Amino acid sequence: MKLINLTENISFGGKTFPLILGPCVIESRNHTIRMAEAIKKITDKLALPFIFKSSFDKANRTSVSSFRGLGTDEGLQVLADVKSEFGIQIITDIHLPEQATTIAEVADIIQIPAFLCRQTDLLIAAGNTGKPVNVKKGQFLSPWKVKNIVEKIESTGNKQILITERGNTFGFDNLIVDMRSIPIMQNDTNYPVIFDGTHSAQVPGNSGNSTGGLRKYIPAMVKAAIAAGCNGLFMEVHDDVENAKSDSATQWPLDQLENLLIQVKHLCDAVVENG
Repeated sequence: MKLINLTENISFGGKTFPLILGPCVIESRNHTIRMAEAIKKITDKLALPFIFKSSFDKANRTSVSSFRGLGTDEGLQVLADVKSEFGIQIITDIHLPEQATTIAEVADIIQIPAFLCRQTDLLIAAGNTGKPVNVKKGQFLSPWKVKNIVEKIESTGNKQILITERGNTFGFDNLIVDMRSIPIMQNDTNYPVIFDGTHSAQVPGNSGNSTGGLRKYIPAMVKAAIAAGCNGLFMEVHDDVENAKSDSATQWPLDQLENLLIQVKHLCDAVVENG
């Protein structure tokens, strides 16, 4: 498996287990800074590598009236401030090819949203930045079809690729996670596979103008994915989940994060120890 190095202490596909954590969307500068600081304190305490995630724009919200974020200019400035103030790596998602170059000036990893994972122009634009690209596998795709996505990015000469498993559509209003997808994508593409523990708990379309979810099952899925051999963990985290402006049903509560990450660390150590 290819080793994707971000820094001396953060790599995917090796013995470390990076965490991609942060609120779904940038709600305000103060909230984002506060969340980054709080999460970093927890990950530093547990000696776990941490990459901060938040979206400057959520272009795929359920309702036209849903909160989308602060926009490109203001949102990227907030992420730049997080990066400089805390010295942490940044990941954020793009929706349009023309955003890639601008986002690459701040982001250390460019993320492709699940609904856009097959958009050739978007993938090529992200690849051309030379930055690592994390592709969320679409809810509508089998793991075997991800190889075609990877080849589009590789066509730019960029071979710093990550894949994220986030469940598959099951009927109209449900997602399921086939844990076989993790080793299938690892074997088929030779790239690291991350598990998205929060979006995998979504129940799309069952709450009218917002996406519902089953937050209580997130720990079980996270632990199953680690046992299946994933190379990192993605989770959206919020300090007031009931009032979060996006994905309130599935963001993980900040005050429960440390306890879950302790379990994650113990399980990762066991997996590494037993080969």
